[in-house]
Amino acid sequence: MHIILHQPEIPANTGNIGRTCVATGTSLHLIEPLGFRLNEKEIKRAGMDYWQYLDVARYVNFAEFQEMHPGARIWMATTKARRAYTEVSFRPDDYLMFGKESAGIPEEILVDHEETCIRIPMLPAIRSLNLSNAVAIVLYEALRQNGFHEMQRTGELHRLHWKE
Repeated sequence: MHIILHQPEIPANTGNIGRTCVATGTSLHLIEPLGFRLNEKEIKRAGMDYWQYLDVARYVNFAEFQEMHPGARIWMATTKARRAYTEVSFRPDDYLMFGKESAGIPEEILVDHEETCIRIPMLPAIRSLNLSNAVAIVLYEALRQNGFHEMQRTGELHRLHWKE
């Protein structure tokens, strides 16, 4: 799986998303301009000590991303989509794209990708969810649909053992 952040603005969100990507073996693609520097302590704090393990790439703009990944199947998360994220079938090599916190993915991009636009259902009084929460919601549904490939299936207690 791949996460694309289009012009993210808040370093803590990107740090949290980076940590989620490391936990799930997901690549992170950042499309500039970024609203912060990647060496900012807020990113490292949110991503904790996992940032060094993150598979991350940067692109000058969406056109450069498309040139580097021709044929990529990109699901674009937007509150304006007609279909919910639960109504589509994700593949292991799909890209999940999210826009910047203040405005989402530009409509100039969305209109060319209407068939792959998806939304997270929510009450109409709410404008949008926090970016890192939205990424986690959609990513984990995509991973669930693909059987959580190579992910830990059961957990162990630290001091005690589960009863048989």
